[in-house]
Amino acid sequence: MTKQYLTTIMNKKILVLAVALCSATVFSQEKKEEAAKPIPEAKSFVTTHQGTFGNTTIKYKATASETYLKDDDGNPVASIWSTAYTKDNVTNTSNRPVTFVFNGGPGSASVWLHMGLFGPQLVKVDSDAKEDDGAAPYELVTNNYGILDLTDLVFIDPVGTGYSRVIGKGKVEDYWGLMEDANSVAKFMRQWITENKRWNSPKYIAGESYGTTRAAAVANVLEDEGQSMALNGLILISQALDYAGSTSTHYNITSYLTYLPSMAATAWYHKKAGQSKTLEAFVEEARDFTYNTYAPALYKGSLLSAAEENSIAEKLSYFTGLDKTYILRSNNRILMHRFQKNLLADQGLAIGRLDGRFMGDDADDVSEGPSLGDPSSYQIDAAYTAALNHYFAETLKVEMDRPYLISGQIGGKWRWKPVPDGSYWEPMPVNTAGMLGETMRRNPDMKVLVASGYYDLICPFFDAEYTFSRNGIVSERVTLTYYEAGHMMYVHQPDLVKVAKDIRDFLSKK
Repeated sequence: MTKQYLTTIMNKKILVLAVALCSATVFSQEKKEEAAKPIPEAKSFVTTHQGTFGNTTIKYKATASETYLKDDDGNPVASIWSTAYTKDNVTNTSNRPVTFVFNGGPGSASVWLHMGLFGPQLVKVDSDAKEDDGAAPYELVTNNYGILDLTDLVFIDPVGTGYSRVIGKGKVEDYWGLMEDANSVAKFMRQWITENKRWNSPKYIAGESYGTTRAAAVANVLEDEGQSMALNGLILISQALDYAGSTSTHYNITSYLTYLPSMAATAWYHKKAGQSKTLEAFVEEARDFTYNTYAPALYKGSLLSAAEENSIAEKLSYFTGLDKTYILRSNNRILMHRFQKNLLADQGLAIGRLDGRFMGDDADDVSEGPSLGDPSSYQIDAAYTAALNHYFAETLKVEMDRPYLISGQIGGKWRWKPVPDGSYWEPMPVNTAGMLGETMRRNPDMKVLVASGYYDLICPFFDAEYTFSRNGIVSERVTLTYYEAGHMMYVHQPDLVKVAKDIRDFLSKK
């Protein structure tokens, strides 16, 4: 090997090394620039207001703002948007409760409870579920049933909803999951309580749908992590703690049981069944049949005789208004989406899932389920979306550089495992009811209000009864209430009045 050849080889190695060092330097610089990308200052919009709540005139402050959550190194990684209503001139906060409010999804902003039940202004939709919300303008009205005289309110939009998002080095994977979400909401609550000097105030959570799943998990998390915060109570609207009872799929025996009384109630509403009885009497009859006859039959399965199968089908037809032949062909097991499609098939209509009072006119009359989607959703969501955005802009003077996401497309990316990656876990229905049971037993002052709609065909009222009669939950501190509407019972004016009163009574009870 010649000296010239060796020199050439050495020069090439030096060139390659120089290029590599240059590339590494550029890459390192790019990473530093990325890491050094400035995080904008958290925005806050504060306005003052006055209103009448519980026959009491209240002056209050509305704070619509971003709160930055930080990692262990003190770097902002997530921005949580909240809207807080706090009473002015409170001298003793130990006597002034604060209630944290959120909706579900996962992926839903707090718009529904904000503009439908708890906020100072509400959007008006058809109370009787007969008319679509149509197009703007929509009517906003003063909430004459608000509870701001009893409690401050903080509406929370979890990461990926509303204006909330990851920032800096934050990753959505750290927030889009059952426990990840619960941990971030608990962190926000502790931070809000600390910044507002409310550690000695009574504290409540009001959640709806998946928001109740979250509420049970958050309550459990709050009593851990070295900074224990005990809650005074939970308000669970359309509870969804044990998903075995709210997931209508083949072979899930629990769901056939938990949904049947809601099917009976909805069939009664549409005058397809039980017309000689009151709603309550017909529902009670359905409960009795479900526990004492239908459950044993489902567990016997193919061991049933032909006569037994026929007898069960006759009773199911009696309760649901569906044809007995169709029920026998369904093996005495009625999936909810089929019930939605078949109950009013003679009228060419499909009924709602969130609220069975709603009806939609599908173009395809023979589809497996409602082909247009859920009429109890698409017949009101435009009104809620427009009302919230209008209210933010005109009343709370909010000016943001991005859209407020009413519902984010994050459900498919949600991590449902309740244990860390690497820990053993077999897939099973989500269930935070056991967490609630544990929390109630550690905290003897925690009470729970469960509000259920008779015509809720996604989180059935009988599932609430089934769930709260087990899972270690202290039933003596649980109040179950019922309404003649669906998932968002407050869209029905008589039930708005009733649920507001029930919540007022719950908060006032010592």
